[in-house]
Amino acid sequence: MKIVFVFNTSAGEFTIVEHDGRFHPYFDGQDLGSYETARQAAAELAAGNTFIPSPGIDPASLGIPDDLRAWKAVGLLV
Repeated sequence: MKIVFVFNTSAGEFTIVEHDGRFHPYFDGQDLGSYETARQAAAELAAGNTFIPSPGIDPASLGIPDDLRAWKAVGLLV
């Protein structure tokens, strides 16, 4: 089972997915980085310190929380 966190914004859905022991934030199918913890990935998204997802989208301006309790946690069987 992989850990997945989901947060919806006005620009679309952001996810944080566990892969090989690392946590990757995604937007629109784009991998925005690799972090040791899901909390670190959320914090970097909230601060706008990830790779830029799509032209004109600044994650820091979308109200993405750095607290994972505000994200929806789901598990995927793989």
